[in-house]
Amino acid sequence: MPPFFAQSPEDMPTPEDFSGRSGLEFMQDQLAGKLSGAPMAETLNFRLIDVADGQVTFEGVPHFNATNPMSGVHGGWYGALLDSVMGCAVMTKVPKGRIYTTLEYKVNITRGLKVGQRVEATAFVDHTGHSTIVGHGEIRDPSDGRLYATGTTTCLVMDAPVLG
Repeated sequence: MPPFFAQSPEDMPTPEDFSGRSGLEFMQDQLAGKLSGAPMAETLNFRLIDVADGQVTFEGVPHFNATNPMSGVHGGWYGALLDSVMGCAVMTKVPKGRIYTTLEYKVNITRGLKVGQRVEATAFVDHTGHSTIVGHGEIRDPSDGRLYATGTTTCLVMDAPVLG
């Protein structure tokens, strides 16, 4: 089954889906289409294409609805893509029974994207601690390797809520 996006709250992963898997297993199941992807990714036209331990890749294409008043791709599109891919890379390092949330992220846009331009965003985990995980990511054109943006993130790791 190919990856899919949640269309309603009922499609979203459940607390059991988080607590019963390691973060790497969760991301692998999302890539395999066993768990839904975030609806925001569908709205912004990007998707998960690869998962490994400490590394995740998305592909995306900014559409007209992601432009700013000057007709450029809005910085928020870069930020949402990088926050998502970096967070998913972090998720691959989260142990079973734990969850994470983004504490902060930073984006540097190095060149402007064109509407309709396909890019890949890849993120890597740099440090895995007990309570924080640090990573970085980049957005590149897969056809020529040109760099469009970089980002860094720090995420907080915590115990998953107790079920029952």
